[in-house]
Amino acid sequence: MTDVITFGCRLNAYESELIRAQAAADGVQDAIVFNTCAVTGEAVRQARQAIRKARRERPGARLIVTGCAAQIDPDAFAAMPEVDLVLGNAEKAAPGALATPERMRVSDIMSQTEVHAPAIDGLKERARAYVEVQNGCDHRCTFCIIPYGRGNSRSIPAGEVVAQVRKLADQGFAEVVLTGVDLTSWGADLPGRPSLGQLVARILKLVPELPRLRLSSIDAAEIDPDLMRCLAEEERLAPYLHLSLQAGDDMILKRMKRRHLRADALRLVEEVRAARPDVALGADLIAGFPTETDEMFENTLALVGEADLAFLHVFPFSPRPGTPAARMPPVARAEVKARAARLRAAGEAALSRHLDRQIGRTLSALVEKPGFARAADFTEVAFEGEAAVGRIVPMTVTGHDGRRAAARV
Repeated sequence: MTDVITFGCRLNAYESELIRAQAAADGVQDAIVFNTCAVTGEAVRQARQAIRKARRERPGARLIVTGCAAQIDPDAFAAMPEVDLVLGNAEKAAPGALATPERMRVSDIMSQTEVHAPAIDGLKERARAYVEVQNGCDHRCTFCIIPYGRGNSRSIPAGEVVAQVRKLADQGFAEVVLTGVDLTSWGADLPGRPSLGQLVARILKLVPELPRLRLSSIDAAEIDPDLMRCLAEEERLAPYLHLSLQAGDDMILKRMKRRHLRADALRLVEEVRAARPDVALGADLIAGFPTETDEMFENTLALVGEADLAFLHVFPFSPRPGTPAARMPPVARAEVKARAARLRAAGEAALSRHLDRQIGRTLSALVEKPGFARAADFTEVAFEGEAAVGRIVPMTVTGHDGRRAAARV
């Protein structure tokens, strides 16, 4: 049996399922695969710590390290005496790679020009299914090293994506999530440069048996007219967008090398709500980015309320070696932590306001496990009554505890 320990993003979580399935197909036994993240130095430290712990607890197991941290700095992991094999991101789920006798197999990720839909049979059971439609990123935000772990943006052709989604719908999945490193760049490298919105429209048209399609995190700078049209017209497209905003101050956004300004984010939010009044919005926000003054932070804090965000992912800035931001004048660590705490408190208040608005409503929720579901707008729901896992069920909200709605079936 092969255990897979996942760090980082949803795409990594999806790829971990592919690794697990490939390990079974290759007959790999008594192995632990660490699918690492490189988004922060702390993420790399946690991976190294987990590797050392695993060697102490399972001295006879084969320890394999892959993922973005391994791609970016393979020699550092290969130098760890606990590690038996280092695989790059292009190799992590390739047939036979997990069983190779080599010490390291890591190709130049920047030379990768294509990505194809992997096999989806054998994925671990879960309520919703994920489909990778894109990998890599062409942008160079000053805080981010992920393009060097994932390579340039590559899109899976629409026909392959539709075939995957149809197969998952035929397997009984009621919800499919489209995921990628830079999801809204899908299609830019394909003939005719189709948009993500066109892909969404095609899936919903050609797979009518799929009850719900969801998008993972998207860049606010690239929402195309076809995607906005789908939000307005397609009820099966989940009314939830998680926006990669990162900050609410123009100077910080420029220093991050983001492609939108504060006014652009607020304009987008207004347009999305006009198209889909029942939409809920989430966002990633970084606290304490280098050079951030009190006034700049207050602009980010105020954005939570002005944009009426419901779900926040707050990240205290952590310098990532090799990025331009790591060389910028830092904010004191104590201040970074304090600002992150204030942002999280604002996020808790925003979620409570969102939950207040759900009371009395009937939500269409996907049952993830007995007594727990997630609504179309991503609201967590604790429910009373009987409902099968993996099914979308109407639930009437009776209250909330500040974190999730309480409902009955």
